[in-house]
Amino acid sequence: QVQLVESGGGLVQAGGSLRLSCAASGRTFSGYVVGWFRQAPGKEREFVAAISWSGGVTYYANSVKGRFTISRDNAKNTVYFQVNGLKPEDTAVYYCAANRPGMSPRRADEYAYWGQGTQVTVSS
Repeated sequence: QVQLVESGGGLVQAGGSLRLSCAASGRTFSGYVVGWFRQAPGKEREFVAAISWSGGVTYYANSVKGRFTISRDNAKNTVYFQVNGLKPEDTAVYYCAANRPGMSPRRADEYAYWGQGTQVTVSS
């Protein structure tokens, strides 16, 4: 079992930045793919970014490419998500998720473990 806890969300003005964290406990998750998803009110959960178990491969949704950066520190069992250039349409609850490799990192239904989410609100 892997337990995930997100932190770092908050209220920022458009153009601002946040650094989200996803801390894992339980089994070490150095061997896991970790993804970030978000869900805005009234909308479906959508893929935002993912990172391979080694950190050597990253994936981004087109809407965030160039603004958001995912990274990981396996020694600290933590994945980071630097979100810059925030826009009001980025407002959502952000979730991290983890699963073993060999799955599609962009598909929410292929992740076995989920955190509780952290709210990001961007004012215009």
